[in-house]
Amino acid sequence: QVHVVESGGGSVQTGGSLRLSCESSSRTVSMGWFRQAPEKEREGVAHLDTITGNTHYADSVMGRFTISQDNVKKNKVYLQMNDLKPEDTAMYYCAAGPVFMYRLNEADFSYWGQGTQVTVSS
Repeated sequence: QVHVVESGGGSVQTGGSLRLSCESSSRTVSMGWFRQAPEKEREGVAHLDTITGNTHYADSVMGRFTISQDNVKKNKVYLQMNDLKPEDTAMYYCAAGPVFMYRLNEADFSYWGQGTQVTVSS
């Protein structure tokens, strides 16, 4: 069983920045972030191939969010979120999976963290 743990959520004002961290207990091919706002379905944000470093983003965060891998711990990733907007407010979940595909589909991820809350106020 792979355990996934997120950290780094918080509250910021519009235009602010936050960095989320996620570490899995074992290395998997793909690690990524999803989010779920109140009364909305969970949606993919970004993910990364831990072998090649390839990344994929949702259109809504392109150019504002960056997913990256720790230089030493290849089972640890970060999500740098800049120029945050109120619509980014959500519970953010880290996920890990055995494959990397250029899509953000929950079915590709086998292991999930408990989530960390991000709140952006106007």
